[in-house]
Amino acid sequence: MAAFIPYGAYWSTPFAKWQGSLANLNAVQLAAVCGKQALAARGVPLEAIDLAILGITNPQKGSFYGLPWLTGMMGLDRVAGPTIQQACATSVRALQMASHEVRDGSSQCALLVMADRQSNGPVVYYPDPTGSGGYGLTEHWVPDNMAHDPYAKNPMIKTGENVAARFCLSTAQQHAVKLRRYEQYQAALADDRAFQKRYMIEVPLSDSRFRKVTGTLAADEGIFPTTAEGLAKLKPVLEGGTVTFGGQTHPADGNAGALVTTRERARELALDAGIEVELLSFGQHREAPGYMPAAPGPAAAQALQRAGLNVAQVDAIKTHNPFAVNDLALAADLGFPWERMNNYGSSLIWGHPQAPTGLRGVIELIEELVLRGGGIGLFTGCAAGDTGLATVIRVTDSR
Repeated sequence: MAAFIPYGAYWSTPFAKWQGSLANLNAVQLAAVCGKQALAARGVPLEAIDLAILGITNPQKGSFYGLPWLTGMMGLDRVAGPTIQQACATSVRALQMASHEVRDGSSQCALLVMADRQSNGPVVYYPDPTGSGGYGLTEHWVPDNMAHDPYAKNPMIKTGENVAARFCLSTAQQHAVKLRRYEQYQAALADDRAFQKRYMIEVPLSDSRFRKVTGTLAADEGIFPTTAEGLAKLKPVLEGGTVTFGGQTHPADGNAGALVTTRERARELALDAGIEVELLSFGQHREAPGYMPAAPGPAAAQALQRAGLNVAQVDAIKTHNPFAVNDLALAADLGFPWERMNNYGSSLIWGHPQAPTGLRGVIELIEELVLRGGGIGLFTGCAAGDTGLATVIRVTDSR
């Protein structure tokens, strides 16, 4: 049995900048508010959902209860399922898990909710009575983990430099990618954000206890205006390196959701039954320690092989690209021009909340394929621990 995403049965919030409009809101509670409103707006009957998966990577107060708390707040208090954490690969892993459940017949309709907040991450204290002076260890969850991989022994930015060296990539090449991605993002803003409004929902803003609505967030917040002249003024972050602040993404907050169902249920729940979105295959890869941005290429190749396809048959590629070197390395691996990847933008431009990042990319990939009348799409991206996950989808428009 194949697994499908009902056309239109998905959503993403705008992504907000670090310490911006969503910084004070618990990510799980906010995702419940947004998800409940999105399902209602799309006419999805709650009784159709028999499984849910929560993806979250930065703990929030109360997130020990994870998925059951989320579904309870959404009016789905008899729906169970897991809470998963795989950094930026969380969305693709959730899609894969839901796909397996549907194909095995253990679920007819799975709800995926991806929620994260990079802002105001937790400070974790680990007691250690045997430590020096009996003191324990303190970890600032977000910045400390970005600054140090406990296995590879390097900060995230060093992985960008390692891959730049492997593929002989210059700062100028990276800046060319960034400028192209910014131009592509402008297409998503054209005609009063017509492309983004195909899937993006507004976020109600409130006080931290969700008692009083104070406004809405309707569009991405914190996008950096990008010009060739501005990029040329930037220096590499690491001495002797190539990666500038312009050649990498920024931390962000937001959430996203989607349904994964059978073909029959997908037709019932789709905004247009003439459009079919099938999850064809998945792939994963782990690179050598410290080479995270190189992982998406082999993961993508594996996913294509499992789908019985080659890159020449792919109509659109979307990536999670925390570094511009991601797309340059992927282009070298697959032989697919980097200029043609990431139409309408990518995480290099709209930011990096972690768990929802990939799902927003997959949603934009679906909409791009719908606009072209259907086709084969590939999404791939990297994640902490030098891993990469990929998925291949097919959009069929029979209208």
